[in-house]
Amino acid sequence: MSAADQLLVVIDPVARRIDGESVRIAKDVLCAGAQAKICWPEGVEEFSRALSRRGSRRPVVVGDDRALLRTVTLLQRERDVCGDVCASGLAIVPVGTAPLVELARSLGVPTGAVAAARAVLEGAPRRLDLLVDDSGGVVLGDLCIPAPPLKVRPAAPTVWGTCRSLVRTLVRAPAPLSVTHRLRVEADGVLLSDLDRPVVGVSVGVGGDVVVSRGVGVPGVRARARVVTVSGAVSGDGFRYRAGQVVAGPVRTRTWTAGTWTLTLPPP
Repeated sequence: MSAADQLLVVIDPVARRIDGESVRIAKDVLCAGAQAKICWPEGVEEFSRALSRRGSRRPVVVGDDRALLRTVTLLQRERDVCGDVCASGLAIVPVGTAPLVELARSLGVPTGAVAAARAVLEGAPRRLDLLVDDSGGVVLGDLCIPAPPLKVRPAAPTVWGTCRSLVRTLVRAPAPLSVTHRLRVEADGVLLSDLDRPVVGVSVGVGGDVVVSRGVGVPGVRARARVVTVSGAVSGDGFRYRAGQVVAGPVRTRTWTAGTWTLTLPPP
């Protein structure tokens, strides 16, 4: 049996608490199709220890986006993402509430336990982009500076809620002017914007696409780079940024470097 057929299945404790039935289904499908060692860590330290002892087994995470990000971060710190893991591919079976598996869904992973487990067994490794910052943090989604507010799904409408919404629509206040920030942005050592030219925001795609926005009607700046450094202060303490669904900071300066990782995805 090849190393690709030998799995280390690490089941996140949060997934067990939230949806034990999906965990059981995923475990049964994986064990029926491959030689699988099942790990049941009780916390982050045990999770990390189980992953570090995987040997030649292909790691499979059963959990939500947070478990996926934690795993990629650990592998990146081992400098393994482009080593043996790249050959066979990290895999995930998403288990969690809908908002917490959006990243896995956007990457192309099925969200049903059976379909996702079958994708682990029948899929192929695919190289994907990521960003790594100078503190060891990993970004699997787009990066936004400063951090915009999270989008909260609205609750089911009620009669009074519908009336209030109608009133707000009829007497809507004028949209506020764009808030600007003083940030210095460098891409591969080339200065894109300095502190004397305020910006509305900066976004960096995991593939290295950089966009500096200056506001409506003002030309922005676009570039593609492997290394991006942002410094300055949105507030007295520095700036916050959103990396995927994670808000981090404040920091006064941060550098992100483009890299790659590998995820097992269903065949096209």
